Order: sequence, then structure tokens, then C-alpha cells
Amino acid sequence: MKLYHTGSAEIQNPDIRRGRKNADFGQGFYLSPDMDFAYHWAGRDAIVNEYDLDESGLYIRRFRRNEEWFEYIFNNRRAKDSLSADVVIGPIANDTIFETFGIISSGFLKTGDALKLLSVGPEYTQAAVKTEKAAGQLRWIRAVRIDQRDNTSRKEDQEKYQADFARAVREIVGEE
Repeated sequence: MKLYHTGSAEIQNPDIRRGRKNADFGQGFYLSPDMDFAYHWAGRDAIVNEYDLDESGLYIRRFRRNEEWFEYIFNNRRAKDSLSADVVIGPIANDTIFETFGIISSGFLKTGDALKLLSVGPEYTQAAVKTEKAAGQLRWIRAVRIDQRDNTSRKEDQEKYQADFARAVREIVGEE
């Protein structure tokens, strides 16, 4: 499987322990199988690393945007990763996840409404390489430097997302 990691450096040998323990899928090295996504969200002077993952013998857990995905991310954001997988693949939670989880924890938002808010916007896929076994089967192919980007489309995407999110909130509170 082809995977891409966007960052500020060429990374031939990823370190799975370097990532945050409270990320969407817990600690690991995060990538995306979506090359367009990797390039679209790259900032100025970014480097897109390309890899090939040999999936043989790996336990790979795949999620869809649903309640099971939501619960897994909710637990990971509290650093409670209960899944023993070599690789986890699924949707990226949108940028409001911390606020949404805070509102749920306070009792002001039901899980179904939270899932609705977290489902706003396009669905991009991420893959977290979580074990040394999987990291050993991740072969670096190349790195591509992105010197300059036109961020117009990214800004348009963010504005559309904010409008869609506001509409979803109004629906939940009964204003629409």
C-alpha cells in the first residue's frame, strides 16, 4: 500500500514513539494513502515522503466514520488506546474534536450529535503505523520538496468547512 507523510524533513526511518499518545489513533507514525491530500495540506517548504507498506502478516484495523470510530478516537484523545493493532486506518477527525469531546464530557452534547459534528467536511483517510513490526515493513521510496504552494484552495476548503459546521450546530440546537 502506498502511503504519504507530509512534514518538514525527509524521514527514511520513522519513529513510531515520536507521535502524541493522545492523537486520533494513539501514538504512532501518521500517514495518508491519499497522495492528493498529502500535497494539498502541505505548507510552505514542506516535504512529502512516499512509502510502500508491505501488509503481509500485519493486523490492520480499518474504521469508517461511525460510532465505533468515534469511541476509539474519544478514548485515544484521553490517552486510553485499547486496540492492539499494527496499523490503524480510518477517517481523520476534524479540527473541532477537542471542543466536541469537552462538550460531551460536560454532558451538553449527546454522542450522536457529536458524531454528526465530527462528520462535517470532507472525509480524508489517515493511517497510523503503531508497532515496530509494521514500521519494519514500511519502505521509504522518496521525498519530494514543495517549495511554494498556492493556499487559495485550502483557504476555500476551510471557509466551506466552517460554514457547514455552523449549519450543523444550528440544526442540533434547533435553529434551522
